[in-house]
Amino acid sequence: MTAFAAFEHTALTGTMGTPYVADSGVERWSCASCGSPLAARFPYLPNQIYVPVGLFDQIETLAPKLHSHAHNALTWLHIDDDLPRATGTARDALNRTTA
Repeated sequence: MTAFAAFEHTALTGTMGTPYVADSGVERWSCASCGSPLAARFPYLPNQIYVPVGLFDQIETLAPKLHSHAHNALTWLHIDDDLPRATGTARDALNRTTA
């Protein structure tokens, strides 16, 4: 399971180098030293960039707002909250956050 924080693509500063661009158009940045994922941009969420929450020191300040791909949830993983759950990418809800 992976958790990401979404930001407007102009909100992050710094140099991450050149992204790997998949055939689907998804851009992914990784650490040049260890290969850990640093960020991703998806063509269907054009104004956003996603950063794994494990990179943040103050992760408690980044409470989730929704769960996407809920239909792929592992049978042994139980997340007990009342947040909205999308069966797919939740792209409509995510696009509304930066509209």
